[in-house]
Amino acid sequence: MGAKKLTEEDRDEIARLDSQGCRVREIARQLGRSPSTISTELKAGTWHDDSVHKKVYVAIHAQRLRKERAKASHKQPVLTNQKHAALRAYVEQKLHEGFSPEQISGRLPKIYPDDLSMRISYETIYAWIYAPEQALDKFWEYLPRKQKKRRKRPGRKVHRSHIPDRVSIHKRPKAVAKRKQFGHYEGDSVEGKRSVGDGIHTEVERVSGKLFANKVKHISSADAVKAQLTMFTPLPPHARRTTTLDNGKENHEHVKLKHQLRMQAYFADPYSSYQRGCNENTNGLLRRYLPKQTDFTNLTQVELDDIVEEINNRPRKRLDFYTPNEVFSSKLNKLRGVRIRA
Repeated sequence: MGAKKLTEEDRDEIARLDSQGCRVREIARQLGRSPSTISTELKAGTWHDDSVHKKVYVAIHAQRLRKERAKASHKQPVLTNQKHAALRAYVEQKLHEGFSPEQISGRLPKIYPDDLSMRISYETIYAWIYAPEQALDKFWEYLPRKQKKRRKRPGRKVHRSHIPDRVSIHKRPKAVAKRKQFGHYEGDSVEGKRSVGDGIHTEVERVSGKLFANKVKHISSADAVKAQLTMFTPLPPHARRTTTLDNGKENHEHVKLKHQLRMQAYFADPYSSYQRGCNENTNGLLRRYLPKQTDFTNLTQVELDDIVEEINNRPRKRLDFYTPNEVFSSKLNKLRGVRIRA
């Protein structure tokens, strides 16, 4: 069998034999080619002939496709081509800022709606990051996991004691689960170094994905509710309707939210973190800056606010690549002045 590529004359002969009804193996035998080569060529070179209402192999069409493939094979990859220097600069900048390749790709049409040269798929970005030519740049270090293998890590164990006036997540309004109504949150505590006992209380608005975070000296109910009141009090009532929490010991004083802010707290089922997936995912973003067993003693609220602001200014796929800050502000402005029924 020949190992050379098919020539223009070969394609003319394939077209002639195919029109005579010869099967793939017969064509391959006459041309001294592999049946798989002929089969692939017939599939690639077919053309829908309207005059006979069926697909036929056309040698000229097949030859044109081969030339186009050959031309494309010699093109430089997008991010190594000097014509796309601006695109590469943007990708590198956003990688340094912690954007994922998917966020970079999805955000580009928002920033450059009329510039089609500023477009790239996230798969192309990944391929560029892991290409041997970029080995010395180590762009993979800016990726969320920083590794090829992703490992699930066990979460914090819940407290087994009874929570006073606990209301199950199953009694929560259906609109909350559908993310159709603004002002519903999911909360949790992010532990610091266990020997120190400090932590961060986080709340995430479900529609926008906007993160709020406050440092707490102890993972306790008193400190947690104090952090919640600090976060929610400045917001208008329509922007703080409910929060959904886990069964940790720090949530025992949740009734203060209802008494002081008229916010109802709901509780997920034990060991069901998926019921608070929005918060769990966002806490994962926070952990990129503050890994487990980090000592928060020297972490100031100002430094934490800077981290939170950076997270809230990253585009999200589920928000059509708008940022949580943009969506939260938009929702807040639209609902400003709307009264909430008791």
